[in-house]
Amino acid sequence: MNQISLTLITLALEEDLGGIGDLTSLNFVDESHRSLGRIVSRESAIVSGTEVARQVCAAVSPDLHFSSVIADGEEAEKGQVVAVLRGPTRLVLTAERTVLNFMQRLSGIATVTRTYRKEISHTGAKLLDTRKTTPGWRELEKAAVVHGGGTNHRMGLYDAIMVKDNHLVANPSPIDLKAKVEELKSAKPNLKIEVEADRIDQVAQFLTIDGIDVILLDNMSTTELARAVSMRNEENTKILLEASGGVNLTTIRSIAETGVDFISVGALTHSVRSIDLGLDLSADDE
Repeated sequence: MNQISLTLITLALEEDLGGIGDLTSLNFVDESHRSLGRIVSRESAIVSGTEVARQVCAAVSPDLHFSSVIADGEEAEKGQVVAVLRGPTRLVLTAERTVLNFMQRLSGIATVTRTYRKEISHTGAKLLDTRKTTPGWRELEKAAVVHGGGTNHRMGLYDAIMVKDNHLVANPSPIDLKAKVEELKSAKPNLKIEVEADRIDQVAQFLTIDGIDVILLDNMSTTELARAVSMRNEENTKILLEASGGVNLTTIRSIAETGVDFISVGALTHSVRSIDLGLDLSADDE
């Protein structure tokens, strides 16, 4: 877990405690009372977020202990205990909402990712996420995609190149794409370069350029996607093809069956319903 995620945990606790603390627990819960807090899934779900939950508990107090019962990436049935918090009751209640907020959203991402992945499991297509993540949550949300069986696309603008129409039009004169790709690959051979195509004639052009790793097929019909795959195979090139746009649970199967290598889905992170998790409290008699 990187420093950004640790800072996010700190911010989450600060916004809940306000530098003062849990006033209700401080005034209504006996200081010496200890509890077990069982996090229970109220619905079938793929679990994610146990590591960040562990870090939340550690940030609240070293006396608050977190243990996962179901690992990230595994399925929890309705009514099943996912994790356990143990310690002074005041601390359990102080951490409760922040722990649940993280785990509910991340498990929601993992669960919807698994649903999409099942739709294309009979094909060779990989399911990709996008940069359409909650600000500050990217590392956590992309980890949740992996827990659901998906594959991470680039983490940010810094680790790969993706050339879209907006990049090409923002120049006083046309860019020589072939020369630019050659220049970049010469300087950084391992740099991933992806270019966007929204027309078949663009696909034909990009397939002839050495150094392009992936062509993004933007909002193409399944007929166009299949044609692009056929053209790529005829060129006998190693360039991979990614389908994007218009992807949902109704369309993803037919898109995957065209033979594309990747399908990117923004909905994995930007339109997710949090999983219903709850904390059941009982006295810790140990």
